[in-house]
Amino acid sequence: MREIVLDTETTGFDPEQGDRIVEIGAIELIGHVPTGRTYHQYINPQRSMPEEAFAVHGLGDEFLADKPLFKAIAQDFLDFVGDAKLVIHNAAFDVGFMDSEFARLKPVRKTAENCGIVDSLAIARKKHPGQKNSLDALCKRYEIDNSARQLHGALLDAEILAEVFRVGPNSK
Repeated sequence: MREIVLDTETTGFDPEQGDRIVEIGAIELIGHVPTGRTYHQYINPQRSMPEEAFAVHGLGDEFLADKPLFKAIAQDFLDFVGDAKLVIHNAAFDVGFMDSEFARLKPVRKTAENCGIVDSLAIARKKHPGQKNSLDALCKRYEIDNSARQLHGALLDAEILAEVFRVGPNSK
C-alpha cells in the first residue's frame, strides 16, 4: 500500500483570510516504510510573512521571494502524490490550505479527489483520549528523537510523522 506522509508550512492559520502555503514536504511510504522518495518545495506566497508565522518556521519574505508560485509546482506535486493515501497530522488544516491553493487553478481540484486522507491526529486522539497528541507529544510518548526540530519544517515534520505513524497509534 502506497502512502504519502504530508506536511505544509503556511503564512498563518486561515486560507479564507488570505493565508497561503509556503512549504510542502512529503515522504513516500510503501507498507508504512519510507522508500526514500520525497517531495519538497518552498513556495512564494505572494504576500508578506507575519511575524507569528515566521517564529514558527523561520521562512521569511526575502527567502521566499524567488521561489515558484503554487501554480508552477502543482502538477509536479500531484504527479508525486498520484492516488496514494495521504497521511497528515491535523488533516483538516493542511487539506484546507491545499484545497484553497487548488481552487486558484484551472481546472479547480480538491486534494482528496484522487486519494484518501488519513488524519494521524484523529487516530492519536482516539487511541490516547484526553492526552496531548501534538507531533512533539507523540514523539515523546513513542520515544522518537525529534531533537533536530528547532523550528517547524514541512519535510522534517513529514519525516518525523512517518516515524510516528510507523511505530505509534496506527501501528497496533
